[in-house]
Amino acid sequence: MTIRHRRTLVDGIEIFSREAGDPSHPTVLLLHGFPTSSHMYRALIPRLADRWHVIAPDLPGFGFSGVPGREVFTYGFDALAGVIARFTEQRGLGRFAIMVFDYGAPVGFRLALRNPERIAAVITQNGNAYEAGLSEGWNPIQAYWRDPSEANRAALRAFLAPETTRWQYVHGAHDEALVAPEAWALDQALLDRPGIADIQLDLFLDYRSNVALYPAIQAWLRSHRPPLLAVWGRHDPFFLPAGAEAFRGDVPEAEIHLLDAGHFALETRGEEIAALVRDFLGREHAV
Repeated sequence: MTIRHRRTLVDGIEIFSREAGDPSHPTVLLLHGFPTSSHMYRALIPRLADRWHVIAPDLPGFGFSGVPGREVFTYGFDALAGVIARFTEQRGLGRFAIMVFDYGAPVGFRLALRNPERIAAVITQNGNAYEAGLSEGWNPIQAYWRDPSEANRAALRAFLAPETTRWQYVHGAHDEALVAPEAWALDQALLDRPGIADIQLDLFLDYRSNVALYPAIQAWLRSHRPPLLAVWGRHDPFFLPAGAEAFRGDVPEAEIHLLDAGHFALETRGEEIAALVRDFLGREHAV
């Protein structure tokens, strides 16, 4: 299955995306998280593209998308979601399913809050929307929320170090040998570009806006009850299984799967996740 790599100019920012499948087929928008890019979906895209139009953009400041300066672009989740919303419009996407991971969740759920009629279904792979899903791994970042001092900001630079990036990939994996080293090596190379560290620290601070938005997201889930699949690495050091199970409180029909995997579950459970996603999307009630 051919994957095409495209660049779309949105608000003066070049947005890189990976795309496959027939555009006349139902669309699935894949949204990545920290510290990665659409590269995390490189193996999933061809496993879906025979039946769905699959498109995975890189967020501004991530992957191969443009990196506007902090003096002209506010690196917060409202701004990221705004760019992606306009990206979907420029690419002619009407109604689509979203698959969200990590940072992709607050971006994707903001799309749903802006235009709920456009969201056909939700697939969340460790994409959180509940305080119950936040682990103690968030404690240093939450300290920064309470006191955004230079000392607390500097303490978070450890999250950008090479050993931390690798750890995020291999922690909790049932077989570390399944994790491709180029995945974290690419992420780290992009993190190490000039100016990126401060962009990421800005986003750490703004993540508090996502927690504040949880009640609105939950209200949307209750009122619209979209078809929802949660496939969760149960050993994720940041997002607990309780975050996956909580979706069922707002969408009783939600399908929940807790996998023997870590944060980057696609790296080690890719075939299993692809099968679950295909089954879910293939049902008449989804997309």
